[in-house]
Amino acid sequence: MYTAPLKDMRFVLDEIAGMEEIAALPGYEHASPDVVEAVLAEAARLAGEVWAPTNKNGDLQMSKLAGETVKTPDGFKDAYTQFAQGGWTGVTCAPDHGGQALPHAIGMAVGEMWQAANLALSLCPLLSQAAIEAIEVLGTPADKAKYLPKMISGEWTGSMHLTEPQAGTDLAAIRTVAKKNGDHYLMKGQKIFITWGEHDFTPNIIHLVLARVDGLPEGNDGLGLFIVPKFLVNDDGSIGKRNDVRAVSLEHKLGIHGSPTCVMMYGENDGAVSYLIGQPGQGLKNMFIMMNNARLGVGQQGVALSEAAYQHALQYAKDRVQGMKLGDKSGKRVAIIEHPDVRRMLLTMKSNTEASRALAYYAAGMIDRSRHAGDEAAKASASARLDLLVPLVKAWATDLAVETASTGLQIHGGMGFIEETGAAQYYRDSRILPIYEGTNGIQANDLVFRKVLRDGGAEAAKFMGEIKAFAKTLTQKPSDDLDVIQGSLVKAVTALEETTAWMLANAKSNTDAMAASAVPYLRQFSLVAGGYMMARMASSAHGALHGGDDANFYNTKLITARFFAEALLPQVHGLSAPIMGGQKMACAIANDQF
Repeated sequence: MYTAPLKDMRFVLDEIAGMEEIAALPGYEHASPDVVEAVLAEAARLAGEVWAPTNKNGDLQMSKLAGETVKTPDGFKDAYTQFAQGGWTGVTCAPDHGGQALPHAIGMAVGEMWQAANLALSLCPLLSQAAIEAIEVLGTPADKAKYLPKMISGEWTGSMHLTEPQAGTDLAAIRTVAKKNGDHYLMKGQKIFITWGEHDFTPNIIHLVLARVDGLPEGNDGLGLFIVPKFLVNDDGSIGKRNDVRAVSLEHKLGIHGSPTCVMMYGENDGAVSYLIGQPGQGLKNMFIMMNNARLGVGQQGVALSEAAYQHALQYAKDRVQGMKLGDKSGKRVAIIEHPDVRRMLLTMKSNTEASRALAYYAAGMIDRSRHAGDEAAKASASARLDLLVPLVKAWATDLAVETASTGLQIHGGMGFIEETGAAQYYRDSRILPIYEGTNGIQANDLVFRKVLRDGGAEAAKFMGEIKAFAKTLTQKPSDDLDVIQGSLVKAVTALEETTAWMLANAKSNTDAMAASAVPYLRQFSLVAGGYMMARMASSAHGALHGGDDANFYNTKLITARFFAEALLPQVHGLSAPIMGGQKMACAIANDQF
């Protein structure tokens, strides 16, 4: 059973996200420590007591298409209803239409709890929040008044529709088309892989659909973003007639069985009534309002699955008695947590989870600063850092989730391969995370070509300079642990500077090689960023430890940070050669030689 790691979460919020500074930003004055404490505690209760018990049942029962709706697994609807009644959909939403306007850093911590408790169920509010943000940014006052109050309250949900059979990543190839018809459009077409596109939770679902605008040119310049309600909404906010959009089938998946992944059809009759938001031809640009939100949310899912898999494996390791402790000839059998290799695996799981959590919360703090900082320069600085971090959080945290869930299964041994223990579900559920909302290869290309090369490496250099400046401060504190962490971090960031310089030098002459090297480069960059987060937590823990209280917690932080620095961060150096030319054969080999 899942228990939210509240102490770890609070520590990261305070020491990495910077909650004291965030709460001082205009519009966040109400995010006082006692409010934050109450929000986190209640979220932990709902996640542990209501959501987590539905997780395994959702995996076994699965969602099923029943006529024009989807029957969700037993317990899901009640769990969602309690979530909605608690106001959790609107935690970070603007107050104009019922949101609580709490910082995104708090939203990141709360979201982690839902996702760790039941990933399949958590996808429903995650997609709703992405749709809400798109309407908040792009919608007219009438759109906002019509849709946002009931979406933010959780009375209605939202969904995001992008992918088509012939247009996965290549959204320019979209064929779903919307034709002008008076004050609205009529849409015809098909979408696949639509998460929570249909369900039995709420009386209405507000779909955000990327489609081609009839009359505009082919390609990206012809796309628009549309609101397509399941049921049309009258001007007074009441529900009208059923729209011409429905789920025609559900995908059969490796994991997240409780989450319905729908094939959606629009316009089987006259056409689905659709309302353009934003400008025609700007659909792809506008879609990224939802996409960036969703990508950070998927990184958050990676942290959550890592935490859940770690908790599951840790409990098994404490309970499972097998073998004798190494060197003990007494014949006494011990729990497997006593075996060095199991301890190594558990500490790897724990350290990677803590590092990825810190990076995700750090990114969430940048969202808050980019929107609420007191001056434009501070907003721009936070926005640039956030842009750099999004592919790191999405890709690294989700890759780690797969690795961590696999390690958890390994700790279970043969029992991990048996479904009854539950370890396999974390592995199956985690495997989608590096794929959806832009595969991790796409995230790597985004990092290299859009985030590093676009500004000539300026923001990357600024980040690395910040890491090096921080590392110097560690030498001022008398600690063997901090000395080790400092030395490892300096070597790692130096290696990253070298590979970044190679990327910049080869930007125009060796583009294919750079693209082939993008994934190991993202991994290297993420490891350094994660090492920086762990070093910052170690520094804070060292200071708090010498303050006298809670020695075990802070000692543990130093141990996990030192382990990351000694056992995990050195992977950076093994990636340098593959990045700087080691992938060239991938471009040289002919298609018929594979």
